Formats: sequence, C-alpha cells, structure tokens
Amino acid sequence: MAAMYVIAGILHFVKPVMYLRIMPRYLPCHKTLVYVSGLAEIILGIAICFPDVKAFAIYAIITMLMAFLLVHFYMLFSKEASAGIPKWILILRIPLQFGLMYWAFGYL
Repeated sequence: MAAMYVIAGILHFVKPVMYLRIMPRYLPCHKTLVYVSGLAEIILGIAICFPDVKAFAIYAIITMLMAFLLVHFYMLFSKEASAGIPKWILILRIPLQFGLMYWAFGYL
C-alpha cells in the first residue's frame, strides 16, 4: 500500500496536467491542490511504514480518500473532466474509493 501511494503522489509532479483536468471547477488554486495532494500521498505512503506514525497516516489516508470523492463525482458528472473514460468505469471508481478506505483501515 505504501508503494501505491508514493507512486501515485509522484505522478502528481510528473503528470500534473492529468490531475489539473479533473479538478472540480469550484475548488480554488488547482495547481497548488494537485501538488499538495501529491506531496500528501508521498508523505503518508512513507509514514505508514513507521509504527510511531502509522495510525495517524492511515486515518489521514482515509480522510484524503474521502476528499478525493469530490474529484470522482466531478468526473462522473462533467463531460470535460471525464476525459473520455466510459461512464461505467467512472461509476466503479466510487466504490473502489471505499474499498481503498477499507484496505487502509485494515492496516490499523
């Protein structure tokens, strides 16, 4: 799980345009949010490897995944943000978020 979040976080810096395209229009400072969320994923991915901060990191990851639901719903309802991804895949991504939360909770 740690590697998944670190890699996902790095992608925010390598391919920021991909993330900028899916940012809900009602959120401010898109570029800053993309970089901050990427940095958070990297830090939290690393943090779950350390017992002293693992519980905090897990709860922070779950909170982050809840916040990312905004993006998933925005992609589902915005033709531009959906980037041509089929609607059924966008719908499946929502329960996947809850699966990721459950997976993270299992690490406590």
